[in-house]
Amino acid sequence: MEFILNNISKSYNGNPDLPLLSYLREIEGIISPKDGCAPQAACGTCTVELNGKAVLSCVFPMSKVENGVVVTTEGLGEYKQSVMTNAFVEKSGVQCGFCIPGIVMQANVLIKNNPEPSRDEIAKALTPNLCRCTGYKKIIDAIEYAAEAIRENREIPKPKSDGKIGKKHPKYDADKLVLGQFPYVADIKFPDMLHGALKFSDHPRAKVISINIDKAKDHPGVIKVFTSKDIPGNRFTGLIIPDWPLMIEEGEETRYVGDILAGVVATDVQTARNAVKLIDVEYKILPPLSDPELALNENSPKIHPKGNLLSDTVINRGDVEYALKNAAYISEGTYYTQCIEHGYMEPECSIAKPGADGVEVYSQGQGVYEDRKQLAKILGLPEKNVRVIFVPNGGGFGGKEDLSVQGHAAMYAYLLKKSVKVLLTRDESIRMHPKRHPMRMKYTLGCNKEGKLTVIKADILGDTGAYASVGMKVLERAAGHAAGPYHIPNVGIVSKAVYTNNLPCGAMRGFGVNQVAFAIEGCIDDLCEQGGFDRWQFRYDNALTEGAMTATGQIVNRGAGVRETLLGVKDIFLNAKYAGIACGMKNTGIGNGIQEEGRVKIEIVSPSKVILHHGWTDMGQGVDTIAVQFLCHESGIDPAIVEIKVDTKEEASAGMTTASRATSIIGNSIAKACIQLKEDLKSKSLSDLVGNVYKGQWACNWTTKVGDDVDEIITHYSYSYATQIVVLNDDGKIDTVYAAHDAGKIINPGLFEGQIEGSIHMGLGYALTEDIEQENSVPKSTRLRKMGILRAKETPKMEVIGIEVPDPHGPYGVKGVGEIGLVPTAAAVANAFYQYDGTRYYKLPIKKRTIEQGKH
Repeated sequence: MEFILNNISKSYNGNPDLPLLSYLREIEGIISPKDGCAPQAACGTCTVELNGKAVLSCVFPMSKVENGVVVTTEGLGEYKQSVMTNAFVEKSGVQCGFCIPGIVMQANVLIKNNPEPSRDEIAKALTPNLCRCTGYKKIIDAIEYAAEAIRENREIPKPKSDGKIGKKHPKYDADKLVLGQFPYVADIKFPDMLHGALKFSDHPRAKVISINIDKAKDHPGVIKVFTSKDIPGNRFTGLIIPDWPLMIEEGEETRYVGDILAGVVATDVQTARNAVKLIDVEYKILPPLSDPELALNENSPKIHPKGNLLSDTVINRGDVEYALKNAAYISEGTYYTQCIEHGYMEPECSIAKPGADGVEVYSQGQGVYEDRKQLAKILGLPEKNVRVIFVPNGGGFGGKEDLSVQGHAAMYAYLLKKSVKVLLTRDESIRMHPKRHPMRMKYTLGCNKEGKLTVIKADILGDTGAYASVGMKVLERAAGHAAGPYHIPNVGIVSKAVYTNNLPCGAMRGFGVNQVAFAIEGCIDDLCEQGGFDRWQFRYDNALTEGAMTATGQIVNRGAGVRETLLGVKDIFLNAKYAGIACGMKNTGIGNGIQEEGRVKIEIVSPSKVILHHGWTDMGQGVDTIAVQFLCHESGIDPAIVEIKVDTKEEASAGMTTASRATSIIGNSIAKACIQLKEDLKSKSLSDLVGNVYKGQWACNWTTKVGDDVDEIITHYSYSYATQIVVLNDDGKIDTVYAAHDAGKIINPGLFEGQIEGSIHMGLGYALTEDIEQENSVPKSTRLRKMGILRAKETPKMEVIGIEVPDPHGPYGVKGVGEIGLVPTAAAVANAFYQYDGTRYYKLPIKKRTIEQGKH
């Protein structure tokens, strides 16, 4: 067949059923169309233009391309490439970037057919395309801006900045991301690279009697079939507790449907997947343990040798029972939140290749130094023989903290002495990686007749699924934030993480705090109704201030900004007919007695090249951009010459990119590295400093563990604060979300707004539509479309209000931003609906039909 691709005539005589996406990526080497869910046709990252229409190339067979004209971002021409790129960069419309090339192609078709699209028309046109990072607002801004320029046949200038803090600065490498020219791990190829595929468990709980690989290993094109017997080092991995096997062995029970029993390495990915189907496993099927309440019964089967209780966090302050007896008003309720999917657009992928006495691993994970530590144990190697190179990923949100396929790729490459890529499909990704913890929260909240909170009692149970991941920390965080951003003198909290055979649950944006915010904010509205208190004033009167105390007993010294966020939305709340209000706080840093540190290296390579080495993961949130701004603000170096590298070879170590801490730790580390650099630059030029390396390190070692007997309780070194208002229209639908957020110091306004808007979008989905339903510990669906992520046309208006109350430990007063944005959202949504329909909501998600059919 003949067709035209990016203005070049092509001839194809291969398989007519081959998806156009596969042809473009595998045969033509065009990487701008991304594979986010093939063949589900749910995410739109594979969008290309065919005969003037936007199509999803993952489900479009080559047979339908005959005599057609195919265009990808590579074929848009210099003018449109420039306009689209500069529009998205200028409007901060790109974060992780994985979805953007598909959105650019969708926008290109829209603008050709409708040169002056409205915002609603743009949102509707984006229906096939998902974005998990941005909340769509800045994407729509960018498309509107590009359409205007194209209509007027003018250029959009390339955004520039001096890199100083407090100013809008283009996201690092955003120009490459927009057109899909920045390679993610799946886009990388090496000569003679092999491909791996994994054999998943067929049952959530079953004893593996035997694994027969004979047919698979004899399949043409198969290089080797691996089982647990091939693991050279430690079979178990885990960020805190090593309870998660790289592969299940014969005689062992599976613990969930994402367990791996074997892996096939072959000359191509399809051969590897075909061979996996030939692996014959004999099981003794056992009933799964799906209910976390039942999991605590003495007679329940033990999922792990030490039992099903992973952790138990207890906080007791004051006299809870006395305070309850003397409270004027008491709100009691049992609140439930659901398990949800992270929904990052880029599925898991890793490439490993032989290195000097070990391996080199290309990872999209959220902590390359943590990856190195675990990979070294799997391979039985010293850490110095394992090099992990970070490749900026297509979204993480906590879901890429645990090892996924890095261990498999590393082991295969190490043993075969060949490069090996292991890539998950979307179905496999949803099946394998940890999710957000569903929780059951029994809350009792009391206040006096003046409306001052006096007591909280909470019993929290979190389903951590099959493996620990960071479940004990999530439930610890839930306990520590159970009182919200309010001073409550009497506290009784029990928070348990429990093993089941359900999908594992671990880190996800908000990290247990979203759940308890939903509960306490519902109770506060209930108390206000009982006592006739104004909902805004009640929150203001009880808000944390200097000298007040968090749930753990930590006294807030400086930086408490919740009252300022309340003031930022006061008029909006008072003037709205139907408004829900909720406040939130979120720790910066892991805290709880854990030492946290980060190192950076500033390498002067030449007068026109400075490399900043660090260990943090940029997954769209912009830590690389912020790092450039810190460096340039401190030193006066031109941001155009700064390059970022994250590679364990450099020993610029950091922990996991989690707990909204990267900005504060990297900023403090850069400031220390710049002390000598600034001194040298007073008398020398960069030319004189070529070859110099400047190092900086910052650590926090003064936090305390919950329950420890200490003179001063310091659970976290910093907190950020927020208040959100959800306003409904007269039909009971969400019109606008107003979000006042205290960032301490806003380093980059575009990134700040983008983080909050993306968080609100995620919070709205959490409140309304998102849910992974499991039946007998098996997901009812592994289709991305079924995860309930909101599309552009379903996303309401958002207004972000920046608040700056400096933190004493943050560089320039900065606080964490990445997670706080969705902490109050679900609670504000539920409280808004109550104002409209009089129904108190105790369970998430509140399905969309609740809005559409609600009557006042």
